[in-house]
Amino acid sequence: MSRIGKKPIPVPDNVKVNINDRRLSAEGPKGKLTQEFHQKMTVEYDEKSRLIHVKRPSDDKQQKALQGLTRSLIANLISGVTNGFSKTLEINGVGYSVKVQGREVVLQLGFSHPVNLKIPDGLEVEEVSKTNPGKLTIRGAGKQLVGQFAAFIRDIRPAEPYKGKGIKYAGEVIRRKAGKAFAAAQ
Repeated sequence: MSRIGKKPIPVPDNVKVNINDRRLSAEGPKGKLTQEFHQKMTVEYDEKSRLIHVKRPSDDKQQKALQGLTRSLIANLISGVTNGFSKTLEINGVGYSVKVQGREVVLQLGFSHPVNLKIPDGLEVEEVSKTNPGKLTIRGAGKQLVGQFAAFIRDIRPAEPYKGKGIKYAGEVIRRKAGKAFAAAQ
């Protein structure tokens, strides 16, 4: 039973919503985003009460799942154009560093060369601290775009379990392993 899908989505006063065919677009203080929804779902916007309702054609299990998914995607879109989303990454390791140069992130991660990444449109990247632990904050209106770019950066050098060197999300707990144990003297 889809309980999330039945909940209406409140729209703040500073957000403009437009539904055209199967596409919902919203414009707010953090930017403009569009979301295409499934053809079987009906999305209605009541301008008087400023609520968005997602309706399904039947009580089929797949329809219930699609209703919940559609509602969550639209709620994230409204939240993104209102408040935005952010992820913080920590870079731990001797000699590891991060720099933001214009629209590019330059990472020194123990490779023989620096790793240069172009920042996608719609995102802001800010270096909170440059070296050990280096911190990088990624901000944007699109939840998927912020998460995808953060995951891409993290996958370059994920934190390893022995010394914790590498890139991890802020607040992520890395399970530590003991190193090699030497045999006791006989």
